[in-house]
This record gives sequence, structure tokens and C-alpha cells, in this order.
Amino acid sequence: MSSRIEKDSLGEMNVPADALYGAQTQRAVENFPISGILFSRRFIRALGIVKRSAVVANNELGLINDTKTKAIVVAAEEVIEGTLDEHFPIDIFQTGSGTSTNMNANEVIANRAIQILGGKVGSKSVHPNDDVNRSQSSNDVIPTALHIAGATAIHEELIPALRHLTEALERKASEYSTIVKSGRTHLMDATPITLGQEFSGYAQQASFAVRRAKAARDALLELALGGTAVGTGINRPPRFPALAIAEIRSATGLPFTEARNHFEAQAARDGVVEAHGHLNTIAASLNKIANDLRWLGSGPRTGIYEIALPETQPGSSIMPGKVNPVMSEMLTMVCARVIGNQTTVTIGGMNGNFELNVYLPLLTHTLMESITLLSNGARTFTDRCVKGIQANREICEATVEQNLAICTALAPAIGYDKAAALSKEAFRSGRTVREVALDSGMSESKLNELLQPMKMTRPDKA
Repeated sequence: MSSRIEKDSLGEMNVPADALYGAQTQRAVENFPISGILFSRRFIRALGIVKRSAVVANNELGLINDTKTKAIVVAAEEVIEGTLDEHFPIDIFQTGSGTSTNMNANEVIANRAIQILGGKVGSKSVHPNDDVNRSQSSNDVIPTALHIAGATAIHEELIPALRHLTEALERKASEYSTIVKSGRTHLMDATPITLGQEFSGYAQQASFAVRRAKAARDALLELALGGTAVGTGINRPPRFPALAIAEIRSATGLPFTEARNHFEAQAARDGVVEAHGHLNTIAASLNKIANDLRWLGSGPRTGIYEIALPETQPGSSIMPGKVNPVMSEMLTMVCARVIGNQTTVTIGGMNGNFELNVYLPLLTHTLMESITLLSNGARTFTDRCVKGIQANREICEATVEQNLAICTALAPAIGYDKAAALSKEAFRSGRTVREVALDSGMSESKLNELLQPMKMTRPDKA
């Protein structure tokens, strides 16, 4: 492979001839052959937004001339659009500040700007530090890009996906409002409920998940940009953060603000831990929904089978005709991963030292993975499972009369102890509560008044 020689403060490095990055990126590639996991498209896009916004601010402050600014803007926009992604080769397991990746962006944008201006790649006529990184440090750029990437992904992907799920569950709740079935608590028979009421609970969980996703997004809206090395803002003009963040707001459409305290914004990653905590709750909620639906659809002959899940693919390589609840399985695995990621984010967040958290690349990867998994998982589950669910009305309603817990409706009339005795005798004898109550002397008219399954689901409307 042909190469060229580039220099950094440690000396010369051989860099692939067609690479837009320089010596510092090449060192990182050689130093960190760890996982093969690269930063996400969302994060690289966010880095491009930061660099574009920074050069516009620096130009307005008179620190970078118009010619260089225009070239850097074009190069940064190419980073934003993804056309330069092949030039971002560094593993996420690297220097904890993300300095390698910040310099990767600086070198790529500088060299691309040089190309645009007709110069020689590697000449540093547009300088990665003095021009592209002007008024910045890796220590405020990487946290800023992390917050931009996370907040925009939640806003543009996760919130819409959760709304999509909410709406589908709400439609099912309405559709199933007249189907009475047995409730279950502790996995045991409980008083009647409608299938619609059961689904309304899932819909409310999904609605709360939307609210939590918004809170996760909002936890990321303060940006560290302007703190530079340790939060003091050394080597940047006083107006730089306000100007650059205004450009970021314009580029993203989100109300990003300058950090109230730059020392907190660089030393701690509490906002990321908070945001992922909301994702963790969303994962727990979605897991409950997915798990319930696969139980309700279990069977078809020997399970509950109160609902029929869509048949999306054959379920067995040996058992002909078997179909499994694969969408629920997918979503519960997504949730398991996100819940596991919560531990990683917590450890990363709590282990900053003094003026800098040095788990930034790992925190970035983990947060973005969780957002992507929940977004794709929720939307796919909605489209390939929830929308196609069919209620088995006959099965739902057939179990109600056999349910021993309907004796609860008799307790106000005959007392708890007598109702319990009826229930136990019904179970012992294999008869229904209604049959045993009739034998005990209760009138049929009174039983018909008390043992109305639909009425039991709406006692407030009696």
C-alpha cells in the first residue's frame, strides 16, 4: 500500500496515501487494535456539526479568514453528510478523553479543506489544531458531540418509535374493549378484566416511555463547548461558546445551551447517566409488554392463547408447523442489552477524575447503542407484532365462568369467609362458583345480578 509521511509532535508517521487523516490518527489506529467497533454515524455527524459551528464562530470573531472558513465549512458538511466516514478508523477503546477521535476529525477536515483550496494533503496550510480545533479542546468537543448525538437520536428516532408503539397499543385497547377475560395476579386466576383494559395498561406504559425519552433527551441539552482544557475556557474568546452553540441549535433544531458550570460539564457525565437511566426504565417497561404478549399468545393448544400473534417465520427446524413469538424474543433481548448497558454507563459516569471524565468513547458507544436498539426494537415490534395481533374472544370469555376468583363479587353480600369456602368447594368438586353458590341456597336472580363478568370489570359504572 502506498503511503505518505506526516508529522506530529512525536515525529514522523507513515500514513496511507489516500487517507485524509494524519499522523495522530494513524498512531491511534496502531495503538488501539482492540474491538473493531467504530464510532457511530450519529456521533461522527455530531462531530462535524461541532467543527462547522466552531469555524463559523471563529470567523465571526475574526480568528479565521473567510477563505479557510469556507473550505472548512464544506469539509465539515461532508463529515456531517457521511461522505468521509471511511476516514474515521479509530476503535472506541482508546484514550478516554476521545482525543484521538477529535484529532481524527481535525485532520480529516483540515486535509479535505486543503484539497478544496487546491493544496497538498498533509501540508497543513489549513492546520488541524490552529484552524479546525481553534478555541476548542478534545475535553469539551467530545462531550459536546456526545450530547448532540444522543439528544438528536432520541428526538429523531426513539421518541417517534415509542409514539408509534403507543398509538398501536391504544388502537388495540379500543378494539378489545368488549372482550372479557380472566385477570391474573401472581400468575394465578384473578377477577375479570377486559382484554382492552389489559392493553390499555401496555399503552400507558408506552406513553410513559415517550415522556421518559423526552426527559432523556433534555438531560443532554447542556453542552460543554467553551470549557476547553479543564473548564476555564483557556484559549477561547469569551463570545465563542454562545456563537458556536447558536450554530449548533440552528443545525439540529434542538434547544442546546451552554453548560451552566463548565467544570461539572467536563469533570462529570451525570447527564449521560441520567439519560441512560431513563432508557433503562424504558427497557424494563418494553420487556414487560413483550413478555406478557408472548405469554398471552402461548399455545396454541396447551397455553393461554387469548391472543394470536402474527406468524412471521417458521419456528423450528425439526417440528413442522411450529411458530414462535420471535418478535417478543427480539425485544426482550434488546431490553436485556440496554439494561446491561446501564451498568457500563454507571461505571463510566462515576469514574471521572478531577477535571475530566476519561470514559467518553465507551459512554458514547453505549448510549448510542441503547438508543438505536430501543428505537429499532420498538418500531419493529410494533409493525411486525402489535399491529397484527388478533384476539381470541371465545377463549378469553370461556375461562371467566370457570374462574374461581369471581367469588370476590359475592363477598360484599355473603362475607369473605363464606365466599372463600364457595371457591374452595368449587375447586375441589370441579364445579363453577355459580353452581356451588346455587347449591348453597343463593337465589339464581341474586347470582345473576352479582356474577356479571363485564360489570365486574367496571364496578364504578354499576
